[in-house]
Amino acid sequence: QVQLVEFGGGLVQPGGSLRLSCAASGGRFSMYDMGWYRQAPGNERELVAGITSSGDTSYADSVKGRFTISRDNAKNTMYLQMNNLAPEDTAVYYCSAAWIHYRAWGQGTQVTVSS
Repeated sequence: QVQLVEFGGGLVQPGGSLRLSCAASGGRFSMYDMGWYRQAPGNERELVAGITSSGDTSYADSVKGRFTISRDNAKNTMYLQMNNLAPEDTAVYYCSAAWIHYRAWGQGTQVTVSS
């Protein structure tokens, strides 16, 4: 089973940037479809961006053109570059790995966008 740990959250001003990282261990990282999710207080967890094992990417409409998902299979790491951040991007961000019926989650990292 794969274990996931997120890094890179924090406090940023509106219009700023952050890069989140998700480090994987204990599994064959390259075979997983990976994703970034987020959950704001009072809201359900939502998919922000996904990247398949073959490198195909997808984004929620709310982040298209601002966020970029990528992966480095040699480093067992996935990234989320977040630009032009807005207060509505404030949430706990989780990374996820999926393969057939299996899904693993990280513990989450807080992103707060505020002046």
